[in-house]
Amino acid sequence: MNTLIAENIVKKFSNHLALDEVSIEVPKGSIYGLLGPNGAGKTTLIRIINQITAPDTGQVYFNGEKLSSKHIAQIGYLPEERGLYKKMSVGEQSLYLCQLKGMSKKDALTGLKYWFEKFEIQAWWDKKVEELSKGMQQKVQFITTVLHKPELLIFDEPFSGFDPINANTIKKEIQELNRNGATIIFSTHNMSSVEELCSHIALINKSKKILEGEINMVREQHSAPIYELEYSGFFNKLETTLTSDYKILDLDESKTGGILTVEVLNDQMTSNDLLKKMMQHGTISSFRKNLPSMNDIFIKVVGDTNSVTE
Repeated sequence: MNTLIAENIVKKFSNHLALDEVSIEVPKGSIYGLLGPNGAGKTTLIRIINQITAPDTGQVYFNGEKLSSKHIAQIGYLPEERGLYKKMSVGEQSLYLCQLKGMSKKDALTGLKYWFEKFEIQAWWDKKVEELSKGMQQKVQFITTVLHKPELLIFDEPFSGFDPINANTIKKEIQELNRNGATIIFSTHNMSSVEELCSHIALINKSKKILEGEINMVREQHSAPIYELEYSGFFNKLETTLTSDYKILDLDESKTGGILTVEVLNDQMTSNDLLKKMMQHGTISSFRKNLPSMNDIFIKVVGDTNSVTE
């Protein structure tokens, strides 16, 4: 089941086509990475999901229903450009934002007390927002985004402005929210965070979706038939037994153990076939396909798309 489906979304601003027939499916309970270069159309799609703006054509569905104003309370949105009132106190503003999401004052105060203690920021309650650093402000806005326990959370560059320690804290909280049932759309340029957090991704470039799927399947689909073997034994005889089936990409003949990288050349040769051949020359302690990183896939797919359109 999908929490959110966007079908054939088109959005134009003056002479600029921001989204061109973009469709995505966000599985229930997933952490869904929405990726793309600056100006690709990600933020426009996020704004449409949050009903800040409307598509020119196309439709968005939330839990099988057409997205409407009644779903606003079920969505939490942390935008890339943070927006807190600088002159208000942290506590007053947090309470106000929670009540805008439909929470009672009593429930909001109880929830805020829990989160402020969790983040150890009780002393900030009476401070004005302008007294806080950017990272501190973002912690406050993160709390007000998640406090009403929305079913769908949308984080646009959630780690921007955080030092590594606080970024890791927020990362753990996102994972915990997901384990507790929240579906999460996560937009970022940090590909290592994508690999660590996301179960599914979509890649948008120049207003079009060019890639979507479960992250491990995407990595598999863009991989070359290259395998890494951790071994013990002598592999120096491999060079004399090579066929058109495979080739060794690196091998230090002086070693009696280490990591061997092998490329399969024969389309008919399976990974099991390769493993059987390698086992004739030594003991294999690990064997795995060399999958590309999301960063490599991002650069290649976007580069290929740009070269075609240009």
